Amino acid sequence: MVHGVYYILYVWKNRSYLRHARTCVYNGNSHISIVSKYRRKVLTKENEKYLKDLFREIAKEKEFEVVMIEVGEKDHIHVFASAHLKVASSYIVKMLKGISVRKLF
Repeated sequence: MVHGVYYILYVWKNRSYLRHARTCVYNGNSHISIVSKYRRKVLTKENEKYLKDLFREIAKEKEFEVVMIEVGEKDHIHVFASAHLKVASSYIVKMLKGISVRKLF
């Protein structure tokens, strides 16, 4: 049994995706899908590149991390974000959608 405990501690220490805060260790990820109104095909290659840069800029400013962004069929975006557990997923969505729409249009 002791050997199993040491193995779990070894695996736990070598996880690079875990975040360390002052009083906790966490891995808070969110998968967010943002869809255009009426699923119109409005996301061109130029918009895609601009949105990716803009989402990363917003994330840096609002203290969360955008791990991956993918555009699907020119009518929706998949965002994989990581944030501290005190940051709600709804706050991430609000910031990404609100700021990007104002700057894009």
